[in-house]
Amino acid sequence: MILPNSDQMRRIDQCAINEFKIPGIVLMENAGAGTVRLMERLLGSLANRLFPIFIGPGNNGGDGLVIARHLHQRKAIPFLVFLIKPERLKGDSSTNLTIVETLGFDTMVCSDSRSLLKLPETIDRLSISHGPPGALIDSLFGTGLDRTIEGRFAEAIELMNTLSCARSIPIISVDTPSGLCSDSGKVLGCCIKAWATASYGYAKIGQVLPDSHALVGDLQVVDIGIPPEVTERVRVDVAAVDQHTHRELRALIQRPVSSHKGDYGHLLILGGSPGKTGAALLVARGAIRSGCGLVSIGAPAGLNAIYESALPEAMTALVRGPNLLSDDDRDEIFTHLADKTCVVIGPGIGQGRGTAELVLRLYHQLSIPMVIDADALNLLAARKNELGVPPGPRILTPHPGEMARLVQRPTAQVQADRLAALQSCYDLFKTPGAELVIVLKGSASLTTDGSKVWLNLTGNPTMAAGGMGDVLSGLIGSLLCQGLSPVDAARYGTYLHGLCGDRLQTDGGGGYTASELADQLPASLAEIMRD
Repeated sequence: MILPNSDQMRRIDQCAINEFKIPGIVLMENAGAGTVRLMERLLGSLANRLFPIFIGPGNNGGDGLVIARHLHQRKAIPFLVFLIKPERLKGDSSTNLTIVETLGFDTMVCSDSRSLLKLPETIDRLSISHGPPGALIDSLFGTGLDRTIEGRFAEAIELMNTLSCARSIPIISVDTPSGLCSDSGKVLGCCIKAWATASYGYAKIGQVLPDSHALVGDLQVVDIGIPPEVTERVRVDVAAVDQHTHRELRALIQRPVSSHKGDYGHLLILGGSPGKTGAALLVARGAIRSGCGLVSIGAPAGLNAIYESALPEAMTALVRGPNLLSDDDRDEIFTHLADKTCVVIGPGIGQGRGTAELVLRLYHQLSIPMVIDADALNLLAARKNELGVPPGPRILTPHPGEMARLVQRPTAQVQADRLAALQSCYDLFKTPGAELVIVLKGSASLTTDGSKVWLNLTGNPTMAAGGMGDVLSGLIGSLLCQGLSPVDAARYGTYLHGLCGDRLQTDGGGGYTASELADQLPASLAEIMRD
């Protein structure tokens, strides 16, 4: 599912109109009619029910007028509340105004604050004859809004939210909740708190970000007749990873009946240190439970007994060092790497000088894919100026704090614009001819390979616990071992990881461990294979 921003959506509309010769008024008609069909699905019969429709400037107001007409067709009672003088409407919106004016709908023009104060009284009067409103229709502003809402428009939004809360009247937003930036999900001064949103053509980036959920409500995409060929001409560089991707993932992980463990790779985990052996074990657990053929943990002699007793399915790759992996162990590590498919490096490995030298050496010399996480990311951030061109794919998986160190900006700034931070990290670490994938973990994890961004729609706050990222690293490494490309392993790995968390939350709420999430992987994979 692509997620266009406001500029891309404008160009999509224009492409449909100018290149595919679909009149704008046809798109508007499809939008309004589709919204009313959605209302029927959500609310049941609309007949004899009152629907105040708040009309703003531009095409969003025109959509509201089409909605009014189609409600009338279903014997509902539309009540038009204009926040502008109706004669200011232009183009297709003006044409629809001419049509509805002939139908004699109840109308109120609220072009100033005083007239808005009279609106609740007017709704009460109409409710005597028609009953309480079935819903309030928000068609004030659409996805093109890029300024702070002020004046009577802000007062109207506050009034709608107050009526909705005090009287339990749902708000249905047309295309997007008025006041929500469809690019960033930020509130532009004030915002409608919608019960449901009818998003036209496609969902928008700002509508699916976590902080937007309480404002967007039930997000429903309404088909307005934009030909699929349009998105071949208008580039949209952000897409969602959601349940609609099951078919693609199923094709990638389907196994022939003649499979054996050698077909699904051998992962080497370089992580863990005294007090943090659990990090390496969680990586291994994530890899094993997601179907990796073979898994080995690089084990200093002093930690080997812990690894061998904790997870019998994982092998150990012994090195002579007593407790820490370091560059002194490079010869043994390279020997162990001879038959490996992929490396996960970093979780719990420590940040000592010898370890840093090992991380840099492997970064520059390994031709197999490396999933780089945790301490290894911090070491790369500290020695960014020493990085050259790696000979193989590199997948960096920072959480917001690690991303802040990689891009040298505060964590709050990373979180304020995660897409910008992701792009900055890619630009900083990309080198000519080398394959790089970045995963910015957190709510709605982001993945990029430089050409496109994937936004993950699985996961929930109950996953905010230690060790979850270690499991994800193992899962991504496992998918690489099973033959997925670096970007597919990253984006589908984050999706599967979040899906496990969602299943656990549904079944028992919060309080589950990272090990329990890893153990949920077989059931989540089975769900994907069934769909």
